[in-house]
Amino acid sequence: MSQPIIVFDLDGTLVDTAPDLLDSLNHTLGAGGAAMADTAGFRQFVGHGARVMIERAYHAQQRALAADEHDRLFALFLDHYGANIPGRSKPYPGVVEALARFKSAGFLMAVCTNKTEAFAKLLLTSLNLDRYFAAICGQDTFDCRKPDPRHLTETIRVAGGSAERAVMVGDSRTDIDTAKAAGIPVVAVDFGYTDRHVREFDPSRVISHFDELTVELANELILSIAGHTRS
Repeated sequence: MSQPIIVFDLDGTLVDTAPDLLDSLNHTLGAGGAAMADTAGFRQFVGHGARVMIERAYHAQQRALAADEHDRLFALFLDHYGANIPGRSKPYPGVVEALARFKSAGFLMAVCTNKTEAFAKLLLTSLNLDRYFAAICGQDTFDCRKPDPRHLTETIRVAGGSAERAVMVGDSRTDIDTAKAAGIPVVAVDFGYTDRHVREFDPSRVISHFDELTVELANELILSIAGHTRS
């Protein structure tokens, strides 16, 4: 039997990257002559990577965004963000303890994020969290990305796990929809980057602190899926 695996989203789930994402977004918007985003409005822009974040910010201001300008701003965002990693980003309370807990219990762990793979690895390495993960897969690792369920199932495969013994942990509708489409139970944190409460998207469970993400909970969710499959 394969090892159980727990797959995490990154931004808004494992690491609070909002201050640095917002700084880079506003650096980019300023370069394009657009208005700055605030902390509250920022939440509606994230979830699908920097390119979509810029597009959504422009759309919210009812500003046109030509393809070549979009490309220029995306490159500016990447340059600014990459030059400042880890910046003010830090793991959420209880993350390190949770990762150690699952490692001790024999779980594989992986990251499935719509951040680029290089930035995801750089961020996790700079925070000394990369050592916990058998795979760190970003929006450009495969030819698909969340909410395409293949992004999740391919991450599991690369990590050496099985989708039949997996749990996803995320903070957004994107994560929840991805896991559901893959037939994998999903735990949603309620402190991440979404402008609607994650409970509205019907995850398997909702937690408010990583202390609630126990090995017992993960095993319970894996068993519930196994039981459903057998029936």
